Amino acid sequence: QVKPQLESRENKICGIFKAIVYKTQVVAGINYFIKVQVSDTEYIHLRVFQGLPHENQGPSLVSFQTGKTRDDPLTYF
Repeated sequence: QVKPQLESRENKICGIFKAIVYKTQVVAGINYFIKVQVSDTEYIHLRVFQGLPHENQGPSLVSFQTGKTRDDPLTYF
């Protein structure tokens, strides 16, 4: 659900969009930090917020970091 949000903000189409690893942080909902493979050698870190169930909203892309590699640690940003 966040792929179109990323593609719109980056103004490019991702041929590959594969989540490799993720971490969570509980807030007034959940922050997901996700390492996503977008090409053979390029990775992007995403921060996605999912509100509480009663808010009835889908996940939203809050922030992202480009130019990452498979070995870059996934940290809070």
